This record gives sequence, structure tokens and C-alpha cells, in this order.
Amino acid sequence: MPSLEPKISLVSATTGKLEAEHINSQYRLVFSGKDFLIIDKPAGSNVHRNHHESSLVDCIKAELDLDALHLVHRLDDDTSGLLILAKHGQAAAEFGRLFEQRQVDKFYLALASGKPSKKQGAVIGDLEKTRGGNYRLSRNSTNPSRTHFFSYALLPGKRLYLLKPYTGKTHQLRVVMKSLGVPILGDRRYGPSTTDSDRMYLHAYALAFSY
Repeated sequence: MPSLEPKISLVSATTGKLEAEHINSQYRLVFSGKDFLIIDKPAGSNVHRNHHESSLVDCIKAELDLDALHLVHRLDDDTSGLLILAKHGQAAAEFGRLFEQRQVDKFYLALASGKPSKKQGAVIGDLEKTRGGNYRLSRNSTNPSRTHFFSYALLPGKRLYLLKPYTGKTHQLRVVMKSLGVPILGDRRYGPSTTDSDRMYLHAYALAFSY
């Protein structure tokens, strides 16, 4: 499969030094300023701490010897790509405001097999939770999600998708792709339960914001 690279130029790279069990602490430092940093998160890493293990954020904080590090938005464990981390509470609050007011533009890349119901356009609708805990796209528009997408022929039987979400609903892009009839390659939750793919091919490709 082709490599999915972030749009933002790499400023420096950091290799994980801590060996925390169940944590892949190898990541790339894309940008670091006095208020925040941006990393290229690997697929399969958990950004949230649980009772049994440290999170990727904990590892980065220790490796870079930072006093604090705040998660200001999230990516699913199986999603790779750009993630903003604030270095202090004031920056975290400012990013909270930017995300709340939808002033951070996010762009994703995804790979899928087969032909979509349409090659480009917008998908708008409520996301309803099912009994099994997944989400499905509804025709209702009480609190709709909104996603624009473009697709490009890549390999025989494979297409590359550029996804631009205008809302931040749980599993939004994964549900959108399923609704188009082309679940994301390697998505065992919304696609085939068995797959030969080594990962879920959803990547947070670019961020645009003013800070």
C-alpha cells in the first residue's frame, strides 16, 4: 500500500526512548512551538490513559521532558496522522475554543476497495447509535454530520479518498465511507470482519488554523 504522509513538512523527528508495554511510542514530531506541538501519530496507538498502561501522550511528555501536555482533540486508536497537543492550560483552552467554533480545518486520506455510489460530493445526516454500539447514517437532520469527499482511481480495484469533515462526530468518516458502499480498507468495525489489511487506512493528512 502507498505511504500516507502528512501535508505539513516535517520539522524534526523523535524516536521513542521509553519502553512502555502495549504502547507504540515511535512517532514523528512535525512541529514544536512554545505553546503547542503537532505529532504524526502512528496507527494502533492509544492517546488516552487507562488503568493498566500509559498513553502515547504520557510517553511523549516524558520523552520531551515537558511539564504538561494536553490533548485538545482526538484520533481513533486505529487512525494515524496529525494530532495537536498543547503545552499548557491556556493553549489548551484556546484550541478548545477554535475547535468548538469550527475554526480548525481537518483533511483526511482513506483507501477503499470497489466503486463508491458517487465519486465526489457531500454526505449529510444524523449519526444514530445502534444496539451494537456502532453508528449509522440517518436521513434525519436534527444534529447532522457533514462531510465533503473526493475520490481518485489509484490502483486496480482501489480508490483514494480525500475527506473534509465539517463536524466532529464519533466514527463520522468511517460511517460516511460505509454509507457510500466502500468501507475504509482494514476497518473491521464498519467493513468486513476479516481482512488481510495490516491496518485501517484512515490518515489525518492536514490541519489548517490560525493561532
